[in-house]
Parts: sequence; C-alpha cells; structure tokens
Amino acid sequence: MTKIKKFVTGRIRGCGYAMKGALLLLKTEASIQVQAGIAVIMGIAGFYYNITATEWILQTFAIGLIMSMEGMNTAAEGIADFVHPDFHDKIGFIKDVAAGAVFIAAITAVIIGAIIYIPYIF
Repeated sequence: MTKIKKFVTGRIRGCGYAMKGALLLLKTEASIQVQAGIAVIMGIAGFYYNITATEWILQTFAIGLIMSMEGMNTAAEGIADFVHPDFHDKIGFIKDVAAGAVFIAAITAVIIGAIIYIPYIF
C-alpha cells in the first residue's frame, strides 16, 4: 500500500473512531444529552427568528464549543477516576478545573445567545 493510500485510510479510520466517540457521548452522558436538547431548541429558534448567516455561525460555534468541552470534561474525569478511583485532593482539583472549563464555555454561549436573540424577542 502506498503512503498516500495509508494516509487516506488512516484518516478515514480516525473519523470512524471520532464518530464512535461522539455517539458514545450522546448515548451515555446526561450532560451531553441536555446540551444536545438545548442545541435543537436553539436551532428551532434560529429558524423561527430567521437569524442571519453570521448569527448562525456564532450559534453553531457556541454549541460546538460547549459540547466539545463537555466531551473533554468527561474524558478528563474518566482518566482521573481510572488513575485514582478513591477520593484525592489533586484528582478533585483536576475534575473541578475541567468542569470549570465547561462552565466558562456555557456562560460564553449564553452571552452569545443573548446577543443574538434579545433584539429579535424585544
């Protein structure tokens, strides 16, 4: 097999693993399921209010940011629990920092949503 063929098949295989991971998140993690539900509601709101292309970009980015951060938080917590299943201050710190990153992304998304939708609503 040529280098190019190996490269292409490797990328295709990698996309398959990434899709599997996204589906596992959606199937098993309540936080991602809630975020996905909110994303659907925001999509419906976008169509209802006929938001601009720029607003769609910002909304899509905000949704992707939160869901990505939720996935990273889940991964960090899983690794931390695997490495040290018992309570430990440093593991607690790591989990809190990962959850804090999700919180920052969520606040950012709320601000973006407010900037987009408040003018349409009022």
